Amino acid sequence: MQRRLKIGVLYSRVRVEEKWIFAAMEKRGIDYERLDDRAISFDLENPEPWRAFDAVLERSISYTSGLYTLRLLNAFGVPTVNSASVAEICGDKLMTSAVLARDGVPQPHNATAFTPEAALEAIEAFGYPVVLKPVVGSWGRLLAKVNDRDAAEAVLEHKATLGSVQHSVFYIQEFIEKPGRDIRAVVIGERVLTAMYRKSEHWITNTARGGEGEICPLTPEIEELSLRAAKSVGGGVLAIDLIEHTERGLIVNEINHTMEFHTMQPLSGIDIAGEIVEYVVKMARMKDEE
Repeated sequence: MQRRLKIGVLYSRVRVEEKWIFAAMEKRGIDYERLDDRAISFDLENPEPWRAFDAVLERSISYTSGLYTLRLLNAFGVPTVNSASVAEICGDKLMTSAVLARDGVPQPHNATAFTPEAALEAIEAFGYPVVLKPVVGSWGRLLAKVNDRDAAEAVLEHKATLGSVQHSVFYIQEFIEKPGRDIRAVVIGERVLTAMYRKSEHWITNTARGGEGEICPLTPEIEELSLRAAKSVGGGVLAIDLIEHTERGLIVNEINHTMEFHTMQPLSGIDIAGEIVEYVVKMARMKDEE
């Protein structure tokens, strides 16, 4: 008879996804604990309470809180979904681009610089328009489409004046004319679970910015590219955002390690929350059997 596992779910706010995850845990009779990242603390000399968890699922809205919690849990020997290394790569657009480039995974043309002057030179080499993104951020926030030199100088000055760490790294990406949509594919372990189009008349197609979801048939190309991208960042539970490039075909735009799926789950009819819970249990069982 298998030992009953104890699973932790780290969260910042109980959104619809967390409600579905908690319900999936309860449906399966799993012993789980809700871990509010605003209330937890770590005594580094006493990791034993945390080692009571066979695995922890990270659902933090805060990249910083989530990442450092994962780092500590992994240091304590607690399996996490996703791992700290995956979160670190996926939560930083520059690091995501670096590992995709390392592995030859097709993506938009990117460049980075560390001063406004060097960034402006890189932008001019790209040619306008370009997209400036913060290296850390989600929901399509603080993205800027830059159409000319005047706009580039203004945006770069604003970013430099903000002075935060992520705004001192200038991440530059070619602007791609999308066909009014992009594609989000959900990868869990070695499987591409489902995919949807995110449609919008605006160049930012995130559903958090008003984009509409529509089911996207899974093609061999979508599956192959999504799995390649997931493998590059270390695998786990991931959302792979793809762009249909008019000349290059499908390319990888971004990868999300704490995806929202409130649009995709009802749209696809697939119990994504349940699939995530099954994967977390699988990771916990693997650790338990070592």
